[in-house]
Amino acid sequence: MKLSTLLAPLALIPSIYAVKTTYDTVYENPKGSLATVACSNGDNGLLTRGFTTFGSLPSFPRIGGAPAVTGWNSPGCGTCWNLTYTNPQGVSKSVVITAIDVAIPNYNIALSAMNELTNNQAVQFGIVPVTAAQVPASACGL
Repeated sequence: MKLSTLLAPLALIPSIYAVKTTYDTVYENPKGSLATVACSNGDNGLLTRGFTTFGSLPSFPRIGGAPAVTGWNSPGCGTCWNLTYTNPQGVSKSVVITAIDVAIPNYNIALSAMNELTNNQAVQFGIVPVTAAQVPASACGL
């Protein structure tokens, strides 16, 4: 049997990454210009798709920087990520965010999105461990 035949089903398994997330209040401003982030213009940019401000994105305020975005015009621009935080009691909460900016090696999302993950404790925690899995762009309204 060919190795490619054996490995083909593995390509269908979504990649899940253990990373961390922080927050940035810059992503809270609905009037924030997409011209200020890595996913501005270019073939992969969000301006090119007709979005102009953070608030014009369907997932706003669930937006932020992601490791998939490696720089200006990255193919990771506009990708959609399910972030899951599990608190010390074992209770998990997830949010789906649109990647609009660079954040390496971890995620950096809007304060309200991180508050949604942490039961309004984003400022207190500052940084939390999450698992991240890419989901279809349609999950972010794109």
